[in-house]
Amino acid sequence: MPAWLKQAAAVPGGRRGKWLVLAVWLVAVMALGALAGKLGEVQDTSANAFLPRGAESAQVNTELEKFRTDELMPAVVVYSTDGALGADDKAKAEADRAAFAKVAAKGEQVSPAVASEDGKALMVVVPLPGEEQSVIADKTAELRDIADANAPPGLDTQVGGPAASMADAFTVFETLDGTLMMATGLIVVLLLLLTYRSPVLWLFPALAVGFAAVLTQVGTYLFAKYAGLQVDPQSSGVLMVLVFGVGTDYALLLIARYREELHVHQDKHVAMQAALRRSGPAILASAGTVAVGLACLGFATINSSRSMGLVGVIGIVFGFLAMVTILPALLVIAGRWVFWPLVPKHGAPQRATRPLWRRVGDSVAAKPRRSWIASLAVTGALALSAFGLDMGLSQNDWFQTKPESVVAQEKLSAHFPSGAADPATVIVKTAGAAEATRAAEGTEGVVKVENAGTTPDGELTRLSAVLAGSPDSQEAKDAVKALRGSVDGLVGGTAAQTVDKETATARDLKVVVPLVLLVVLLVLIWLLRSLVAPLVLLGTVVVSYFAALGAANLVFENLMDYSGVDWTIPLLGFVFLVALGVDYNIFLMHRAKEEAALHGHAKGVITGLTSTGGVITSAGLVLAATFAVFAALPLVSMAQMGFVVCIGVLIDTFLVRTVLVPALALDIGPRFWAPGPLSKDRPAGGPASTTGSPEERTLENA
Repeated sequence: MPAWLKQAAAVPGGRRGKWLVLAVWLVAVMALGALAGKLGEVQDTSANAFLPRGAESAQVNTELEKFRTDELMPAVVVYSTDGALGADDKAKAEADRAAFAKVAAKGEQVSPAVASEDGKALMVVVPLPGEEQSVIADKTAELRDIADANAPPGLDTQVGGPAASMADAFTVFETLDGTLMMATGLIVVLLLLLTYRSPVLWLFPALAVGFAAVLTQVGTYLFAKYAGLQVDPQSSGVLMVLVFGVGTDYALLLIARYREELHVHQDKHVAMQAALRRSGPAILASAGTVAVGLACLGFATINSSRSMGLVGVIGIVFGFLAMVTILPALLVIAGRWVFWPLVPKHGAPQRATRPLWRRVGDSVAAKPRRSWIASLAVTGALALSAFGLDMGLSQNDWFQTKPESVVAQEKLSAHFPSGAADPATVIVKTAGAAEATRAAEGTEGVVKVENAGTTPDGELTRLSAVLAGSPDSQEAKDAVKALRGSVDGLVGGTAAQTVDKETATARDLKVVVPLVLLVVLLVLIWLLRSLVAPLVLLGTVVVSYFAALGAANLVFENLMDYSGVDWTIPLLGFVFLVALGVDYNIFLMHRAKEEAALHGHAKGVITGLTSTGGVITSAGLVLAATFAVFAALPLVSMAQMGFVVCIGVLIDTFLVRTVLVPALALDIGPRFWAPGPLSKDRPAGGPASTTGSPEERTLENA
């Protein structure tokens, strides 16, 4: 460890340094804490926040701002019956139109009630003011109250369209951060209680994570406000889960090492300084790997993916800083009693390595080749299912439970042209509007084209093109591609956005995935001073990712009945699983390398596995449980991401890190560390000891 890093590590555990660290964190939280509550003010909730940068559909959204000083968002009210509409049904729709006029945007007209060809449904379009999501949500709620009131028997009423879809999404995101933070915090506390079996110790990592969470929100707000960092509700929600999960992982590792040092050093300050010096490099390498991996998402074109990656880096940085500064300071200030009832006593023998992990290590060592072949067969079998993924979610599948906007779309699709409620938007120069209209009308998949107005300066004209297929159908996507080829203008709308997302996803996978693999490989080479070991570790993490994706696909198809997988899942799942999965390999192999230098390769690998088994398993369970919180969220895309990361972490914790990696290391032999000095194995220096110098003792006893 560099001298400056040793000096920095000594501060939180120092007699004076601990108070300085505590004072700095308290001042920072008290002075800046109010800004944490302002994060919602800088969140970008526009449609472009979830679209690729520079995409044609995003350009259309920007051009639409020129058509009015106040943006409009249409809500579509649909009235339907099982049989033919009666006079009372039509009268209800006409009466509602008068009431809707009071809710509509000022100066805008509510459309006449349009009857379906089968005579079983009516459609009314209400233009709502679209400046703020909260206003759209309130206005949509008013429309629903009006439509539901005094409806004749047998008449179903639903409010859908873009405004209602946005309102339903806003309702989900409005309480997302608070719900995620409460659920994640509760899970972390419960797991810490089970891990430490202490009524006190859990409080300290929980407090440290709390400090990190506050400053993470502050930092994210400041970067969004003054540095142009894009933050959307989805990335904001994932941010808190990431801070809680990763921060708790680092806390588990540090506390385990601190407990060990307390058996050797009578002075708690010396014990903490030793714990920081010996666990610090692994924690730093882990945090650096995750941060760099997430930063690679900055090269993605989809704005929401870029946001999640860059915002996640802020969370990792503050989580790391909290765990190596305020957590050590709090533990040293409190003293040994925080471990009650299992208080570590100076000079007392440490608990022996748990028999479970010793048996696992011996089993892997007995027949390493058989072990890695068997584990690779299991992960490979799961990975095969990943190739059967159905990509893309329809609008009807965005939510776990169908909101009213989805039901309305289903009703509209059953009685009207599927794209009637959400037509494609074409922006053309006014001089060529007539020619563009004729070209659009002659395009396959386009049912009707209407002039929807011009900009105040008369330069641009907006055309509304009703598509035959629903906005997320292949028919609609083909129509959009054909429109873009036949019309001299910009084509946007929901179907066009789907096309642009598909194209951008394919591009991002080709660019970001190799970049993540490269930077993670370089970090591993730097940490392990080896080339073979990093390549093996990286390969196992990739296998783990495909196994997680395959296992998730089996669950999605057979248990959750999802129609497909959101386009962002493969990329985000890869980045999270590779970055987080390498974490546990870093903890394992950093210890194995340390032990191999003392006792030889084979003994070092087994000792590394048995000594880190408990703490890494606890860390994996915490991280998996925090991401499992997403599975209960209403949004299918977030539930899918949470499930993929959760199952991937579990596979990595219990199979890859426990069996596959040690077995490969043992089968390859000392060449595993090539071309480093450890590749020339020397005779073992004797069995690993649980007494003596800290370098020769176990990393943890969770």
